[in-house]
Amino acid sequence: MLLTDRSDEILEEAKRAVRHSLRAQMLQQGGGKREGSDAIMARIATSTQLEVLSDADFVIENVTEKWEIKKTIYPVIDRVCPERTVFAANTSAISITRLASLTKRPERVLGMHFMNPVPMKKTVEMIRGYHTAEQTIATAKQLLQGFGKEAVVVADAPGFVSNRVLMLTINEAAFLVQDRVAAPEDVDKIFRECFGHTMGPLATADLIGLDTILYSIEVLYDSFNDDKYRPCPLLKKMVDAGLHGRKNGKGFFNY
Repeated sequence: MLLTDRSDEILEEAKRAVRHSLRAQMLQQGGGKREGSDAIMARIATSTQLEVLSDADFVIENVTEKWEIKKTIYPVIDRVCPERTVFAANTSAISITRLASLTKRPERVLGMHFMNPVPMKKTVEMIRGYHTAEQTIATAKQLLQGFGKEAVVVADAPGFVSNRVLMLTINEAAFLVQDRVAAPEDVDKIFRECFGHTMGPLATADLIGLDTILYSIEVLYDSFNDDKYRPCPLLKKMVDAGLHGRKNGKGFFNY
């Protein structure tokens, strides 16, 4: 397995997160031997250079949820990777068809939207772009089966299914806090205890990252040109203030 990112520091942090997740998962399964996670970690190679993907069969792209950043990646990996390579975009809202248009292999590009926390989620939202081939879908499903996951295949539309609904819910929950209708803990308590949700919308936003939430809502707003997707000013202010949720310790809640 090859893991690439912008710096060695980011890669080291990613490896620490993977190691922690592996050990927690093994303990839950009753097989908490350290050597098990160490053996898996030994199979993960890291690099800051995309050229290491020159023999990759399958690439999962997971860069920041901004078109201006994502659009720079696909022409590079399209040049570096062999013709057989499948590209899967882990995106919350950006069009798979638009991403595929940046390559010479649009039939081998699809979306694979992993939900947080990824190790605990059995199902992945898989998005079929306009040109995505059936064989590409089959290959991606086979890969997911190796992870112990399954896919629900949906069409390519802004936000797909999950975030077209979820981002509206989170955005409206932020408006409730902004308008002083309820405190964050009370908003989430209603969703947990009245609707049976494991997490409330604001804790979910903190888990995903408020910056990622804002980027996704902005994509929906730009894509549909509909005021119902207008980002909550409080959410924008929090992101500007660097309150990104769990990733840096403070969002709607403190961590």
